Amino acid sequence: MNTETGQTTQRAGILGGLRDFFAGMYRLYKFIVQFFKQVFIPPYEIREVINQCYEVGCKTLPLITLTGFITGLVFTKQSRPSLSEFGAASWLPSLVTIAIVRALAPLVTSLIVAGKVGSNIGAELGSMKVSEQIDAMEMTATNPFKFLVVTRILACSLMLPLLVLYSGGVGILGSYLNVHTNELTSFRGFMNDAFSKISFLDIFSSVIKSAVYGFTVGVISCFQGYNATNGTVGVGKAANQAVVISMFAIFLEETVIVQFVNSFLR
Repeated sequence: MNTETGQTTQRAGILGGLRDFFAGMYRLYKFIVQFFKQVFIPPYEIREVINQCYEVGCKTLPLITLTGFITGLVFTKQSRPSLSEFGAASWLPSLVTIAIVRALAPLVTSLIVAGKVGSNIGAELGSMKVSEQIDAMEMTATNPFKFLVVTRILACSLMLPLLVLYSGGVGILGSYLNVHTNELTSFRGFMNDAFSKISFLDIFSSVIKSAVYGFTVGVISCFQGYNATNGTVGVGKAANQAVVISMFAIFLEETVIVQFVNSFLR
């Protein structure tokens, strides 16, 4: 009897977990649909979008600068011994640039934004939700979804491609510093070698990927914060889930987009 009861409880727990998962996915779907409905309906909160672009872009710039530079520097340093064994050290600039443009810059920058900006959005909207500030905005005839959610999602979607391009440029400069220190390569010669294998499709796909990642971070972070409950505990949970789920979604999207781009290149 105890075994049967335990199995029944386990099945009930699994079914309850699946029910909660699909219910959450349905609420997220409705949240995304509401965003696309609201984004094209006036009034347009241009000033708040600009303010959120500053929050997403400028305030993450120092961290992205440091991370991008170190990524290019370290990746070049770690790749040099392997290429030198095959007498292919001259391929180092193009190898590092391909890796940075196609994968490292979009992925690393998106994860940084998910960790810093995503947690801030989740905590900010969560605290406004549990303190009933969002309800107060509705009482004053202000559309809280448009002012709080739409503006933040747009800011993440617009700023992340710019941050990725900036991070890629800083990473390439870090790679140049390592190459120049070891081989005294000129800046012009390094750049000619670096971009000899880079096509417009590489840069375009990187920008599109980063826009998708920015949209993902914005939607998930706003969704978690806008639906926070249970007081301060719910605020912390919303901030944590905003980061964890955003990073998980970015890795999934990276896998799908890479497969799509590779099949297209063939």
